[in-house]
Amino acid sequence: MELNGKRIVLGVTGGVAAYKAATLLRGLTGAGAKVQVVMTAAATRFVTPVTFQALSGQPVFVDMWDTRISDNMAHIALSRSADAILVAPATADFLAKTAHGQADDLLSTLVLARNCPLLVAPAMNRQMWENPATRRNVDLLARDGVICLGPDAGAQACGEEGDGRMREPEALLESLIGFFAPKFLTGKKLLLTAGPTFEAIDPVRGITNLSSGRMGYAVARAAAAAGAEVTLVSGPVALPTPPDVTRIDVRSALEMHAEVMRRVKGSDAGTDIFVAIAAVADYRAERISPQKLKKAAGGLPEIRFVENPDILAEVAALPNAPFCVGFAAESENLETYARQKRERKHIPLIVGNLIQEGFGGDENRVILFDDAGSHPLPVAGKAEIARQLIEHIAHLLEKK
Repeated sequence: MELNGKRIVLGVTGGVAAYKAATLLRGLTGAGAKVQVVMTAAATRFVTPVTFQALSGQPVFVDMWDTRISDNMAHIALSRSADAILVAPATADFLAKTAHGQADDLLSTLVLARNCPLLVAPAMNRQMWENPATRRNVDLLARDGVICLGPDAGAQACGEEGDGRMREPEALLESLIGFFAPKFLTGKKLLLTAGPTFEAIDPVRGITNLSSGRMGYAVARAAAAAGAEVTLVSGPVALPTPPDVTRIDVRSALEMHAEVMRRVKGSDAGTDIFVAIAAVADYRAERISPQKLKKAAGGLPEIRFVENPDILAEVAALPNAPFCVGFAAESENLETYARQKRERKHIPLIVGNLIQEGFGGDENRVILFDDAGSHPLPVAGKAEIARQLIEHIAHLLEKK
Protein backbone atom coordinates (compact mmCIF):
# COMPACT_ATOMS: atom_id res chain seq x y z
CA MET A 1 0.00 0.00 0.00
CA GLU A 2 1.40 3.34 -1.12
CA LEU A 3 0.99 5.19 2.20
CA ASN A 4 1.72 2.29 4.52
CA GLY A 5 3.08 3.59 7.83
CA LYS A 6 2.42 7.26 7.04
CA ARG A 7 0.64 9.32 9.69
CA ILE A 8 -1.58 12.00 8.21
CA VAL A 9 -3.52 14.77 9.92
CA LEU A 10 -6.60 15.48 7.80
CA GLY A 11 -7.92 18.96 8.48
CA VAL A 12 -11.53 19.65 7.51
CA THR A 13 -12.81 23.23 7.35
CA GLY A 14 -16.30 24.63 6.92
CA GLY A 15 -17.16 24.31 3.26
CA VAL A 16 -19.77 22.27 1.44
CA ALA A 17 -16.96 20.13 0.00
CA ALA A 18 -16.46 18.74 3.52
CA TYR A 19 -18.60 15.77 2.49
CA LYS A 20 -15.87 14.80 0.01
CA ALA A 21 -13.37 14.60 2.87
CA ALA A 22 -15.11 11.42 4.01
CA THR A 23 -14.32 9.76 0.67
CA LEU A 24 -10.77 11.09 0.86
CA LEU A 25 -10.42 9.61 4.34
CA ARG A 26 -11.49 6.21 3.05
CA GLY A 27 -8.90 6.45 0.31
CA LEU A 28 -6.13 7.43 2.73
CA THR A 29 -6.83 4.55 5.10
CA GLY A 30 -7.20 2.19 2.15
CA ALA A 31 -3.70 3.20 1.02
CA GLY A 32 -2.33 2.25 4.44
CA ALA A 33 -2.17 5.65 6.16
CA LYS A 34 -3.11 6.22 9.78
CA VAL A 35 -5.31 9.31 9.74
CA GLN A 36 -6.13 11.74 12.53
CA VAL A 37 -9.02 14.07 11.67
CA VAL A 38 -9.13 17.62 13.03
CA MET A 39 -12.21 19.71 12.24
CA THR A 40 -13.11 23.35 12.62
CA ALA A 41 -16.37 24.18 14.37
CA ALA A 42 -17.80 25.33 11.03
CA ALA A 43 -16.93 21.97 9.43
CA THR A 44 -19.17 20.18 11.94
CA ARG A 45 -22.14 22.08 10.45
CA PHE A 46 -21.63 20.10 7.22
CA VAL A 47 -20.45 16.65 8.42
CA THR A 48 -20.49 15.37 11.99
CA PRO A 49 -17.34 14.20 13.80
CA VAL A 50 -19.05 10.83 14.28
CA THR A 51 -18.73 10.16 10.53
CA PHE A 52 -14.99 10.76 10.48
CA GLN A 53 -14.47 8.82 13.71
CA ALA A 54 -16.25 5.81 12.24
CA LEU A 55 -14.21 5.97 9.04
CA SER A 56 -10.82 6.58 10.64
CA GLY A 57 -11.15 4.49 13.78
CA GLN A 58 -9.64 7.45 15.65
CA PRO A 59 -11.21 10.11 17.89
CA VAL A 60 -11.89 13.37 16.08
CA PHE A 61 -10.65 16.65 17.55
CA VAL A 62 -12.42 20.01 17.27
CA ASP A 63 -11.79 21.88 20.51
CA MET A 64 -8.40 23.39 21.32
CA TRP A 65 -9.10 22.65 25.00
CA ASP A 66 -10.01 19.00 24.49
CA THR A 67 -9.45 17.25 27.84
CA ARG A 68 -8.51 13.99 26.09
CA ILE A 69 -5.06 15.55 25.72
CA SER A 70 -3.71 15.54 29.28
CA ASP A 71 -1.73 18.78 29.04
CA ASN A 72 -4.38 20.61 26.95
CA MET A 73 -1.87 21.03 24.13
CA ALA A 74 -3.65 19.21 21.32
CA HIS A 75 -2.06 21.56 18.78
CA ILE A 76 1.35 20.14 19.75
CA ALA A 77 0.46 16.53 20.44
CA LEU A 78 -1.45 15.99 17.20
CA SER A 79 1.14 17.51 14.87
CA ARG A 80 4.40 16.12 16.27
CA SER A 81 3.86 12.55 15.10
CA ALA A 82 2.46 13.50 11.68
CA ASP A 83 4.29 12.97 8.39
CA ALA A 84 2.07 15.58 6.73
CA ILE A 85 -1.01 17.71 7.30
CA LEU A 86 -3.59 17.82 4.51
CA VAL A 87 -6.43 20.32 4.79
CA ALA A 88 -9.33 19.44 2.51
CA PRO A 89 -11.40 21.42 1.98
CA ALA A 90 -9.40 24.56 2.72
CA THR A 91 -11.72 27.56 2.77
CA ALA A 92 -10.75 31.11 1.87
CA ASP A 93 -10.88 31.98 5.58
CA PHE A 94 -8.50 29.16 6.49
CA LEU A 95 -6.05 30.14 3.73
CA ALA A 96 -6.09 33.75 4.91
CA LYS A 97 -5.49 32.81 8.54
CA THR A 98 -2.67 30.44 7.66
CA ALA A 99 -0.98 32.90 5.30
CA HIS A 100 -0.90 35.55 8.06
CA GLY A 101 -0.08 33.27 10.99
CA GLN A 102 -3.37 33.68 12.81
CA ALA A 103 -4.32 30.92 15.23
CA ASP A 104 -7.74 31.13 16.89
CA ASP A 105 -8.90 27.49 16.83
CA LEU A 106 -7.36 24.03 17.04
CA LEU A 107 -6.68 23.50 13.33
CA SER A 108 -5.11 26.92 12.67
CA THR A 109 -3.04 26.62 15.86
CA LEU A 110 -1.94 23.11 14.97
CA VAL A 111 -0.89 24.26 11.48
CA LEU A 112 1.11 27.15 12.94
CA ALA A 113 2.87 24.84 15.40
CA ARG A 114 3.60 22.07 12.86
CA ASN A 115 7.00 20.60 12.11
CA CYS A 116 5.88 18.67 9.02
CA PRO A 117 4.75 19.57 5.47
CA LEU A 118 1.39 21.24 4.91
CA LEU A 119 -0.79 20.58 1.85
CA VAL A 120 -4.05 22.42 1.21
CA ALA A 121 -6.93 21.71 -1.18
CA PRO A 122 -8.77 25.02 -1.72
CA ALA A 123 -12.55 24.97 -2.11
CA MET A 124 -14.67 28.09 -2.56
CA ASN A 125 -16.87 30.11 -4.90
CA ARG A 126 -15.10 31.19 -8.10
CA GLN A 127 -15.29 34.88 -7.19
CA MET A 128 -13.74 34.17 -3.80
CA TRP A 129 -10.92 32.22 -5.49
CA GLU A 130 -10.30 35.00 -8.02
CA ASN A 131 -10.42 37.77 -5.41
CA PRO A 132 -7.04 39.57 -5.23
CA ALA A 133 -6.87 38.98 -1.47
CA THR A 134 -7.14 35.21 -1.95
CA ARG A 135 -4.56 35.27 -4.74
CA ARG A 136 -2.15 37.17 -2.48
CA ASN A 137 -2.72 34.68 0.34
CA VAL A 138 -2.07 31.71 -1.95
CA ASP A 139 1.14 33.33 -3.19
CA LEU A 140 2.25 33.91 0.41
CA LEU A 141 1.53 30.27 1.29
CA ALA A 142 3.53 29.07 -1.73
CA ARG A 143 6.51 31.20 -0.70
CA ASP A 144 6.26 29.64 2.76
CA GLY A 145 6.48 26.16 1.26
CA VAL A 146 2.80 25.22 1.56
CA ILE A 147 1.70 22.95 -1.30
CA CYS A 148 -1.57 23.96 -2.95
CA LEU A 149 -3.49 21.12 -4.60
CA GLY A 150 -5.95 22.71 -6.99
CA PRO A 151 -8.56 23.97 -7.14
CA ASP A 152 -10.28 22.54 -10.21
CA ALA A 153 -12.82 24.17 -12.50
CA GLY A 154 -16.40 22.96 -12.69
CA ALA A 155 -19.91 23.26 -11.37
CA GLN A 156 -20.13 24.71 -7.85
CA ALA A 157 -22.70 24.31 -5.08
CA CYS A 158 -23.80 27.91 -5.53
CA GLY A 159 -24.86 27.14 -9.09
CA GLU A 160 -21.99 29.00 -10.74
CA GLU A 161 -19.24 27.50 -12.88
CA GLY A 162 -15.49 28.14 -12.75
CA ASP A 163 -12.31 27.69 -10.73
CA GLY A 164 -12.67 27.03 -7.03
CA ARG A 165 -14.04 23.49 -6.93
CA MET A 166 -12.09 21.18 -4.62
CA ARG A 167 -10.11 18.49 -6.40
CA GLU A 168 -11.82 15.13 -6.33
CA PRO A 169 -10.76 12.83 -3.47
CA GLU A 170 -9.12 10.34 -5.83
CA ALA A 171 -6.92 13.08 -7.32
CA LEU A 172 -5.99 14.40 -3.88
CA LEU A 173 -5.02 10.89 -2.79
CA GLU A 174 -2.80 10.51 -5.86
CA SER A 175 -1.20 13.89 -5.17
CA LEU A 176 -0.39 12.89 -1.59
CA ILE A 177 1.06 9.56 -2.74
CA GLY A 178 3.13 11.47 -5.28
CA PHE A 179 4.30 13.88 -2.60
CA PHE A 180 5.87 11.04 -0.62
CA ALA A 181 7.28 9.22 -3.68
CA PRO A 182 11.09 9.34 -4.18
CA LYS A 183 11.95 11.96 -6.80
CA PHE A 184 14.04 9.77 -9.09
CA LEU A 185 13.31 11.83 -12.22
CA THR A 186 13.44 15.43 -11.01
CA GLY A 187 14.37 17.71 -13.89
CA LYS A 188 13.65 15.10 -16.58
CA LYS A 189 11.16 15.46 -19.43
CA LEU A 190 9.25 12.27 -20.12
CA LEU A 191 7.02 11.68 -23.14
CA LEU A 192 4.85 8.60 -23.39
CA THR A 193 2.07 7.09 -25.45
CA ALA A 194 -0.83 5.10 -24.05
CA GLY A 195 -4.07 3.43 -25.00
CA PRO A 196 -5.20 2.01 -28.36
CA THR A 197 -5.41 3.69 -31.73
CA PHE A 198 -8.50 3.65 -33.92
CA GLU A 199 -7.98 3.24 -37.66
CA ALA A 200 -11.11 4.30 -39.51
CA ILE A 201 -12.48 2.27 -42.42
CA ASP A 202 -15.58 4.37 -42.98
CA PRO A 203 -17.46 6.96 -40.85
CA VAL A 204 -18.72 4.31 -38.40
CA ARG A 205 -16.26 1.40 -38.56
CA GLY A 206 -12.63 0.97 -37.74
CA ILE A 207 -9.82 -1.26 -36.47
CA THR A 208 -8.81 -1.01 -32.82
CA ASN A 209 -7.82 -3.29 -29.92
CA LEU A 210 -8.65 -4.03 -26.29
CA SER A 211 -6.00 -1.81 -24.67
CA SER A 212 -7.57 0.06 -21.75
CA GLY A 213 -4.69 2.52 -21.37
CA ARG A 214 -4.42 1.72 -17.65
CA MET A 215 -0.75 0.71 -17.78
CA GLY A 216 0.25 3.82 -19.69
CA TYR A 217 -1.69 6.09 -17.39
CA ALA A 218 -0.17 4.37 -14.35
CA VAL A 219 3.32 4.99 -15.75
CA ALA A 220 2.47 8.64 -16.46
CA ARG A 221 1.23 9.01 -12.89
CA ALA A 222 4.33 7.31 -11.44
CA ALA A 223 6.68 9.42 -13.55
CA ALA A 224 5.00 12.65 -12.45
CA ALA A 225 5.19 11.50 -8.83
CA ALA A 226 8.91 10.83 -9.37
CA GLY A 227 9.42 14.47 -10.33
CA ALA A 228 9.38 14.26 -14.14
CA GLU A 229 7.68 16.76 -16.45
CA VAL A 230 5.28 14.36 -18.17
CA THR A 231 3.49 14.65 -21.50
CA LEU A 232 1.00 11.89 -22.31
CA VAL A 233 -0.11 11.29 -25.91
CA SER A 234 -3.24 9.19 -25.49
CA GLY A 235 -5.41 7.17 -27.79
CA PRO A 236 -9.17 6.97 -27.09
CA VAL A 237 -9.65 5.76 -23.50
CA ALA A 238 -12.15 6.36 -20.68
CA LEU A 239 -9.62 7.42 -18.05
CA PRO A 240 -9.09 10.69 -16.16
CA THR A 241 -5.85 12.59 -16.75
CA PRO A 242 -3.33 11.89 -13.97
CA PRO A 243 -2.44 14.88 -11.77
CA ASP A 244 0.40 17.09 -13.02
CA VAL A 245 0.42 15.41 -16.44
CA THR A 246 -0.07 17.22 -19.77
CA ARG A 247 -2.39 15.15 -21.96
CA ILE A 248 -2.79 15.26 -25.74
CA ASP A 249 -5.68 13.21 -27.16
CA VAL A 250 -5.31 11.52 -30.54
CA ARG A 251 -7.27 8.90 -32.42
CA SER A 252 -5.20 7.27 -35.15
CA ALA A 253 -1.63 6.02 -35.41
CA LEU A 254 -0.78 8.84 -37.84
CA GLU A 255 -2.06 11.44 -35.36
CA MET A 256 -0.05 9.81 -32.56
CA HIS A 257 3.06 9.72 -34.76
CA ALA A 258 2.70 13.41 -35.63
CA GLU A 259 2.28 14.50 -32.01
CA VAL A 260 5.23 12.42 -30.79
CA MET A 261 7.61 13.54 -33.55
CA ARG A 262 6.60 17.18 -33.10
CA ARG A 263 7.54 16.99 -29.44
CA VAL A 264 10.74 15.03 -29.93
CA LYS A 265 12.05 16.96 -32.95
CA GLY A 266 10.27 20.30 -32.86
CA SER A 267 10.15 23.34 -30.59
CA ASP A 268 9.44 21.12 -27.58
CA ALA A 269 12.64 19.11 -28.14
CA GLY A 270 14.57 18.21 -25.03
CA THR A 271 12.73 15.00 -24.21
CA ASP A 272 14.92 12.87 -21.96
CA ILE A 273 12.78 9.71 -21.88
CA PHE A 274 10.30 8.28 -24.37
CA VAL A 275 8.06 5.42 -23.21
CA ALA A 276 5.99 3.78 -25.96
CA ILE A 277 3.15 1.94 -24.23
CA ALA A 278 0.32 2.59 -26.67
CA ALA A 279 -1.05 -0.42 -28.55
CA VAL A 280 -0.62 1.16 -31.97
CA ALA A 281 -2.34 -0.54 -34.90
CA ASP A 282 0.21 -2.01 -37.31
CA TYR A 283 -2.01 -1.32 -40.33
CA ARG A 284 -4.59 1.20 -41.53
CA ALA A 285 -6.97 1.29 -44.45
CA GLU A 286 -5.30 2.71 -47.56
CA ARG A 287 -8.47 4.63 -48.30
CA ILE A 288 -11.15 5.66 -45.79
CA SER A 289 -14.57 5.47 -47.38
CA PRO A 290 -16.38 8.82 -47.05
CA GLN A 291 -19.70 6.94 -46.82
CA LYS A 292 -20.74 3.94 -44.73
CA LEU A 293 -19.84 0.74 -46.57
CA LYS A 294 -23.02 -1.15 -47.45
CA LYS A 295 -23.52 -4.87 -47.75
CA ALA A 296 -23.27 -5.90 -51.38
CA ALA A 297 -25.12 -8.94 -52.73
CA GLY A 298 -22.68 -11.69 -53.66
CA GLY A 299 -19.50 -10.09 -52.38
CA LEU A 300 -17.51 -8.42 -49.61
CA PRO A 301 -16.04 -4.92 -49.72
CA GLU A 302 -12.39 -4.87 -50.73
CA ILE A 303 -10.21 -3.07 -48.18
CA ARG A 304 -6.51 -2.57 -48.86
CA PHE A 305 -4.20 -2.00 -45.91
CA VAL A 306 -0.92 -0.13 -45.58
CA GLU A 307 1.58 -0.13 -42.73
CA ASN A 308 1.49 2.51 -40.04
CA PRO A 309 4.75 4.21 -39.05
CA ASP A 310 6.80 2.55 -36.29
CA ILE A 311 6.83 5.41 -33.79
CA LEU A 312 9.25 3.84 -31.31
CA ALA A 313 11.78 2.75 -33.97
CA GLU A 314 11.69 6.19 -35.58
CA VAL A 315 12.31 7.99 -32.28
CA ALA A 316 15.07 5.56 -31.30
CA ALA A 317 16.83 6.15 -34.64
CA LEU A 318 17.12 9.92 -34.14
CA PRO A 319 20.69 11.28 -33.84
CA ASN A 320 20.16 12.48 -30.25
CA ALA A 321 17.43 10.05 -29.30
CA PRO A 322 15.93 10.12 -25.82
CA PHE A 323 16.21 7.07 -23.57
CA CYS A 324 13.63 4.82 -25.23
CA VAL A 325 11.45 2.24 -23.52
CA GLY A 326 9.22 -0.13 -25.44
CA PHE A 327 6.48 -2.60 -24.53
CA ALA A 328 6.00 -6.05 -26.02
CA ALA A 329 2.58 -7.62 -25.45
CA GLU A 330 2.75 -11.19 -26.75
CA SER A 331 0.52 -14.25 -26.68
CA GLU A 332 3.44 -16.74 -26.69
CA ASN A 333 7.26 -16.97 -26.69
CA LEU A 334 7.48 -13.78 -24.65
CA GLU A 335 11.19 -13.81 -23.93
CA THR A 336 12.21 -14.58 -27.51
CA TYR A 337 9.92 -12.01 -29.12
CA ALA A 338 10.66 -9.29 -26.55
CA ARG A 339 14.42 -9.67 -26.94
CA GLN A 340 14.12 -9.63 -30.72
CA LYS A 341 11.99 -6.50 -30.61
CA ARG A 342 14.49 -4.72 -28.33
CA GLU A 343 17.38 -5.58 -30.64
CA ARG A 344 15.46 -4.72 -33.80
CA LYS A 345 14.47 -1.29 -32.52
CA HIS A 346 17.84 -0.63 -30.82
CA ILE A 347 16.34 0.43 -27.50
CA PRO A 348 17.90 0.04 -24.04
CA LEU A 349 14.80 -1.32 -22.27
CA ILE A 350 11.68 -3.24 -23.19
CA VAL A 351 8.83 -4.38 -20.94
CA GLY A 352 7.35 -7.72 -21.90
CA ASN A 353 4.08 -9.29 -20.84
CA LEU A 354 1.70 -11.97 -22.02
CA ILE A 355 -1.64 -10.53 -23.06
CA GLN A 356 -3.49 -13.21 -21.11
CA GLU A 357 -1.76 -11.97 -17.92
CA GLY A 358 -2.83 -8.37 -17.78
CA PHE A 359 -3.92 -6.87 -21.11
CA GLY A 360 -6.78 -4.52 -20.21
CA GLY A 361 -6.97 -5.70 -16.59
CA ASP A 362 -6.05 -4.21 -13.21
CA GLU A 363 -3.03 -6.44 -12.48
CA ASN A 364 -0.06 -7.45 -14.57
CA ARG A 365 2.99 -9.70 -14.67
CA VAL A 366 5.91 -8.21 -16.59
CA ILE A 367 9.57 -8.87 -17.33
CA LEU A 368 12.06 -6.07 -17.93
CA PHE A 369 14.70 -6.78 -20.60
CA ASP A 370 17.85 -4.64 -20.80
CA ASP A 371 21.58 -5.02 -21.47
CA ALA A 372 22.02 -6.80 -18.13
CA GLY A 373 19.45 -9.48 -18.94
CA SER A 374 15.89 -10.11 -17.77
CA HIS A 375 14.28 -8.84 -14.57
CA PRO A 376 10.90 -10.43 -13.75
CA LEU A 377 8.63 -8.36 -11.52
CA PRO A 378 6.10 -10.03 -9.20
CA VAL A 379 2.43 -9.98 -10.12
CA ALA A 380 1.07 -6.66 -8.87
CA GLY A 381 -1.38 -3.88 -9.58
CA LYS A 382 -0.46 -1.63 -12.47
CA ALA A 383 0.33 1.28 -10.15
CA GLU A 384 2.97 -0.79 -8.37
CA ILE A 385 4.37 -2.15 -11.66
CA ALA A 386 4.60 1.45 -12.92
CA ARG A 387 6.51 2.61 -9.83
CA GLN A 388 9.00 -0.24 -10.15
CA LEU A 389 9.45 0.50 -13.86
CA ILE A 390 10.13 4.19 -13.20
CA GLU A 391 12.69 3.27 -10.57
CA HIS A 392 14.39 0.89 -13.01
CA ILE A 393 14.47 3.57 -15.72
CA ALA A 394 16.01 6.04 -13.27
CA HIS A 395 18.65 3.43 -12.32
CA LEU A 396 19.57 2.83 -15.98
CA LEU A 397 19.73 6.57 -16.66
CA GLU A 398 22.05 7.04 -13.72
CA LYS A 399 24.35 4.30 -15.01
CA LYS A 400 24.29 5.82 -18.49
